[in-house]
Amino acid sequence: MEYATLEAAAAAYGVSTMFEAAGRTGLIDLDLIAHLPAAKVAGRARTVLCGQDDNLMVPAAIASARPGDILVMRMPESRPVSLLGELLAMQCRARGVAGVLVDAAIRDVEAIRALGLPVWSRYVRARSASKTHVGTLDEPLDFGGTTIAAGDLVVLDGDGALAVAAARVDAVVAAAAKREAAEVDKRRRYANGELSYDLDGLRAIVEGAARPRPQ
Repeated sequence: MEYATLEAAAAAYGVSTMFEAAGRTGLIDLDLIAHLPAAKVAGRARTVLCGQDDNLMVPAAIASARPGDILVMRMPESRPVSLLGELLAMQCRARGVAGVLVDAAIRDVEAIRALGLPVWSRYVRARSASKTHVGTLDEPLDFGGTTIAAGDLVVLDGDGALAVAAARVDAVVAAAAKREAAEVDKRRRYANGELSYDLDGLRAIVEGAARPRPQ
């Protein structure tokens, strides 16, 4: 299937396929809450490092966001303090932000879901943040064991989150397309009763290992 953009293709292939295509790298290894569980999005990272327990930089990031961006937010230490609520989420929607990834809390969850803004966060808490500390925008962030730089591709869905370095995006999406094409054929064969135990050569491995060895 042809996709209009690399971002659209990555979103369609999803986190798990893109992770495998990326050589099992780039996984954002955090327990995340997908507030729109069926959402599948991908876009270029706009990184936001807030002050501790402070979200002054979130409005700054929204003000300079481009349509299709993924806002990637964290604080020096992840804590259950809300960096995003309904009013900021409304501004994200109006600016065309594709999704938000938060290594902290959000609040006004039902209102954000009603807006249809795809958000993944580590926590949900009513606890509000201050707006006094000037942080940074578009600097690389350590995020769940992966470094995310501005312009990297971030993929988000029900399986979690993944980042692909900007220089690798073309190659990883192409590899994901090949993987997806192979899986289309496998799905057809599995639906007809064939087994991965045979198709992937697993029977020979398991049953060969189980044979008694000559004395």
